[in-house]
Amino acid sequence: MASLTSMSSLEFLISGGGEGHEHNPLTVLDDQIKEQIISTHVHSDTNKFDVEPLFSLVHNTLTRSTHIVDGVVQGHSFVSLEHVDEKYTQANFSSPLCTLRQISFEMQCKPPGEQVAHKTTMAILEKLSHYEWDAKAVLTLAAFAMECGDFWLLAQLQPNDLLAKSVAMLKRVPVLTKPASLQKHRQAIVELNSLTKSTLQVIELIFELEKLSSYGTKDVPALVAATEQIPLDVYWAIFSIVAIVTQIDCLITESEHMQELSHYGQKINIILSKLRKQITLCRQQIEVTRIYCKIVMIMQNPTEISEVLKLLIFSSDVPKSLYDGASRTTVSIDVLEKKNVYLFVSTLDITAEERSVLLKVHEAIETKNQTDQYKIVWVPIVEKWTDQLSKSFEKLKAEMPVFVVEHFGSVAGFKYMKEEWQFEKKAMAVTMNHQGRILHHNAFHLIHSWGIKAFPFTKTKEDEIHSSRQWIAPIVSQIHPEIGAWFEEEKYLFFYGGHDKDWVQQFNKYATALANDAFLKEKKILIELFHVENENKNIFSQFWSGIESLFVTKVHKSAEEEDDVTKEIQKMLSYKNESGWALLSKGSEVILTGHGTTILKTVAYFEKWKEFVVTKGFEWSFKECHENAPKAPHRCSILEVSNVSGRLRKRLRCSECSKTMEVYTTYKCCHDEATPNAAR
Repeated sequence: MASLTSMSSLEFLISGGGEGHEHNPLTVLDDQIKEQIISTHVHSDTNKFDVEPLFSLVHNTLTRSTHIVDGVVQGHSFVSLEHVDEKYTQANFSSPLCTLRQISFEMQCKPPGEQVAHKTTMAILEKLSHYEWDAKAVLTLAAFAMECGDFWLLAQLQPNDLLAKSVAMLKRVPVLTKPASLQKHRQAIVELNSLTKSTLQVIELIFELEKLSSYGTKDVPALVAATEQIPLDVYWAIFSIVAIVTQIDCLITESEHMQELSHYGQKINIILSKLRKQITLCRQQIEVTRIYCKIVMIMQNPTEISEVLKLLIFSSDVPKSLYDGASRTTVSIDVLEKKNVYLFVSTLDITAEERSVLLKVHEAIETKNQTDQYKIVWVPIVEKWTDQLSKSFEKLKAEMPVFVVEHFGSVAGFKYMKEEWQFEKKAMAVTMNHQGRILHHNAFHLIHSWGIKAFPFTKTKEDEIHSSRQWIAPIVSQIHPEIGAWFEEEKYLFFYGGHDKDWVQQFNKYATALANDAFLKEKKILIELFHVENENKNIFSQFWSGIESLFVTKVHKSAEEEDDVTKEIQKMLSYKNESGWALLSKGSEVILTGHGTTILKTVAYFEKWKEFVVTKGFEWSFKECHENAPKAPHRCSILEVSNVSGRLRKRLRCSECSKTMEVYTTYKCCHDEATPNAAR
């Protein structure tokens, strides 16, 4: 026995581990086998072999051979091959005969057993070390096909051809085909033929996988995983071929030592099933990438919105139709020709707040009498449909007064939406003109913040209202009936809140005293207070959601383009989880936002700066005192932004110190039992 140092760990394991016990390679872990298999491979650019014509010839040979075997097992003395499909074979094909004979020699007249099959397989891999993996498998299959085809051709011809009969006797064909032998070995022959067919299919799929790899693997992760397993699949295909050859030898020599092929069949069928799934997935991912590239091309110079949406939404094999929520009918997507479209993209886990944004667009279109020019299309994103999700969709669809994509499949341009639009499950609204050109990649937060004032929800319109200091108005005007009147009366308004109840009480005390000050009232300086946290949970949520939406609409600008309004909104968002904060506005125009420490001192020190109100005015005096008030001890400025769809700037400057802010990831669960689980 060879020493352990001269053997691979796998060979040592299969040989019995030095204790006289035999191990079945079929029970050894694939990773252990793979290491040894790959060690036999020597990459060579000089030994490229055209596999396709050889495989076509081999496929034809084995398909006809196995068809003959099926007929012989059923008792037919002659089997017609007229209706057996053939692959195209090049007329000028030159067989690598010497290589095939060498491989055949390695396989012939070997005793049965998994350990011998393994050693024979490794010897063949060593002999074919300079060939690509698919070539190794096809060459081995060809060596077997040459012998197998010859054997069953003789079986077919021998009754009527004396030469064939003589050669058949030399090859012991009658031993296997005579009625008594057929009856005795019928089950073994059936299993043999079945394993031959399965192995042929495995190699055909390996060959298909290699052809698919010509598409490249950059955007096809399934292809990367599948091609990494090809050496193992080739090993098991050759392993099965060796077992088949050995079994044929046992049958024609009438050996007493037959082998059981069922476990070989189980192994090869597992690989066959895996390869089918991998190839299906690879084709799907290749198609996704093909569509992605096509969408990228058409979006560079779109000409018609309906054609863009057909490519973006629908796969090639589904009707290009929409559900019309207004008429409750199904219509062709061509109804969108020459229309401006708002593409509302979301999962089925769409919140009431997100639906309200869609309805704001619908309301704006009707209010502006633009129903003939603007249309809304809801695109539900579902990666895998279930009965439960279908029911959820039907319920949501019934509530939508817009066009709805309702085919129960994946959206063709999902990859494009994820990579180019940064769709991340949160709802987004893409504004497109009648040509299909994008006017706003995600107007969701613009619509949420400004509503109909931002119509037609384009990037141009967003830029127009970007510098408005009245940014608090769209957030708070709907959450309390008196606020709208306060805005119209140009009153000074304090919006305030915080997690520290003591701070809130202190601020309320001093701010109320300020509002009731006789001197200010005499000067007609009217002040109102609005405690955000004192309202119900819904209002609190809407307030901060509105601040966040405003921040998202403005944060797309570069750091160099940031204006005072953007910085003020960013600062306000950073106060969300602070102990105290306040925002002062005159009517709907924001004057300043302040952290709890400085804003409280400003209000509390009113008597100290009261005299300046006469000469400088209330605003200037308040801002001056706030600017000079003692600052709080060092605090971190933290921004918490929900996982929004669309582009967000990677780098942000702090609104207080202008340094680049560090980025952290936050996970949050509010245990809201009312949220449905089905669409998550």
